Amino acid sequence: MNVICFIGGGMDMQYTRRRATAIIGAGLGAPALIGSAHAQAYPSQDVRVVCAFAAGSGADVLARSVVERLRPLMNRTIIVENKPGANGNIACEYVARSKPDGHTILLHAASATASNMYLYKKPPFDAVRDFQLAATINRQPYMVVIAANRPWKNLEELTAHLKERSDKASYGIANPMTAVLGETYKKAFDLKAVQVSYRSGPDGLNDLASGNLDFMTLDPVLAMAQAREGRVRILAASTRERLSVVPDVPTLHELGAKDVNIVGWWAAHVPSATPRPVVDQLGKWVTQVIEMPEMREFFAKIGGEPFVNSPEDSQRLFVKEVDVWKDYVRVAQIEPQ
Repeated sequence: MNVICFIGGGMDMQYTRRRATAIIGAGLGAPALIGSAHAQAYPSQDVRVVCAFAAGSGADVLARSVVERLRPLMNRTIIVENKPGANGNIACEYVARSKPDGHTILLHAASATASNMYLYKKPPFDAVRDFQLAATINRQPYMVVIAANRPWKNLEELTAHLKERSDKASYGIANPMTAVLGETYKKAFDLKAVQVSYRSGPDGLNDLASGNLDFMTLDPVLAMAQAREGRVRILAASTRERLSVVPDVPTLHELGAKDVNIVGWWAAHVPSATPRPVVDQLGKWVTQVIEMPEMREFFAKIGGEPFVNSPEDSQRLFVKEVDVWKDYVRVAQIEPQ
């Protein structure tokens, strides 16, 4: 800001100095006033929340549960738009290219946004450059499971069996996260079990029950549902520390796989150029929602727990997640599409 003063002497000089000081002070305060105006005006129109999977999917249910509780806080109509396809890339690109004003929000697994940087040869967005996270939402472990009729009581016994079977052993996966968990487990314990890929987790359960598979790596929603029905037993979780939702399930880390910390975690994404006051306000609202007791109960049912972080900490975690996935994809020997 340029201030030009024509200064004379005496009283005129004192007056002009006071006036110049006032003008400069107003100029220095302008960014704060602009930021405050952004926050006070937000949201100024209906809000669009984008879900990367089809209506009725687990991701859709999670997104709508958050949106239902955001509406009274934002005091605006919030529309959920489902944009499935390409493992979330269609939804991610749509939001990344949207107007950066906080009125288009992606509720999605940040771990999936990060992993797509390496699962695809030419992803249609750059995760770190194109997105700012306003808040984290929840986190979930992935799980090593066996059929309930198998004799192994714990992961140590399963591991001993797999070593004995060598490359005659096999295990099932259904998505990149479960593939990474399986291959990381193999690497940690020098196993040679053969990976069998299925279109979905339920598709592999018959082979698991019949003994065609020695184990599977599953998402927590399916693993816990099957465990409640007595069809599988959960032997280990993929996180570094035990999560409150499965406190009795040991982690691969504590069982000897020191490099394993595979976590699926959700976040509210907005375009990176979104004004900071808008990001902060959205982050506060999302955090209010996920700290509600009924949301803790909801997360527990799907195998997770609330995950609270500021926009700054959320973004730091996100940048780190992108770096980590480069190694995960290499270890799992996943060929980019």
